[in-house]
Amino acid sequence: MSDAMAASAPAPAVNAPMIEIAGLNKWYGAFHVLRDIDLSVARGEKIVICGPSGSGKSTLIRCINRLEVYQAGRILVDGVEVGNDLSRIDAVRRDVGMVFQHFNLFPHLTILENCTLAPIWVKKTPKKEAEERAMHFLTRVRIPEQAGKFPGQLSGGQQQRVAIARALCMAPKVMLFDEPTSALDPEMVKEVLDTMVTLAHEGMTMLCVTHEMGFARQVADRVIFMDAGEIVEIQPPEGFFGNPQHARTRAFLGQLVRA
Repeated sequence: MSDAMAASAPAPAVNAPMIEIAGLNKWYGAFHVLRDIDLSVARGEKIVICGPSGSGKSTLIRCINRLEVYQAGRILVDGVEVGNDLSRIDAVRRDVGMVFQHFNLFPHLTILENCTLAPIWVKKTPKKEAEERAMHFLTRVRIPEQAGKFPGQLSGGQQQRVAIARALCMAPKVMLFDEPTSALDPEMVKEVLDTMVTLAHEGMTMLCVTHEMGFARQVADRVIFMDAGEIVEIQPPEGFFGNPQHARTRAFLGQLVRA
C-alpha cells in the first residue's frame, strides 16, 4: 500500500478482528479445495488447524497472505482487504510472517544475513539496526551463537528456529505456521514447539496447521478441524478433545490416538 493509501485508509477498531475471512472459495481446476470458509480471528488469538491430508488447511492459511489465489470471498488482515491490488498484497505480506514445513533459508547466506535481508530490502531498515534486531530474535529462539554460520551447518530444528526468527525480524502482526515440525526428526520437534509456545504466550496472533495435538492443548484458544475443504468443527481445546461434536472429528481424533 502506498503512503497515501495507508494514510487515507481508516484505522481498524481496537476490538476489530485481526483476520476476517468471509465466503472464501478456491478451486484447482475442477477441484473445489476450499468451500465457503468463514472465520474471524481475534487479536492475540491462537488458532490450531488440523485435518486429514488434502482437507485444505494449508491452502487456507496460504490464502491469507495471497500465496494462493482464491476465486471468491474476502480476506481482511488488520482491516486491509487482500484482494487483487498488488500494493495491498504487499502491505499484508509485510504484516504477516510465515514459517513453512521446509525452512526456505538461503544456503549461501549466513544465519544473520538470512534474518536481515528482508528488513533491509523491504522495510529499508538500516543495516546496523537490522542486525541488532536479528540478534535479538536469534537470542529469543536460543541460537544467537549460530549467527555467523550457514544453514547447512545447523540441524533441522535449529534451521526452523532461524526461520521463526527471520519472520519475527519483520515485526509481523500475525504469524502463520504451515506444519512447521513435520519435516523434523522427532528429537528436534520439541525445540521448535517450545519456541512457538513462548511466542504464543507473548500474545502473537497465530494460525498453525499442525498435527501436534499436545501443542494444540497447551496454547490454542480454538482448534479447527477441516475436511474436504470445509470447516467441520471449531471448539476450544477442552471441548474439541473432550467432547467433539461431529463424527468426522471423532474419527480423526481416534486415528491419532491409535497412531
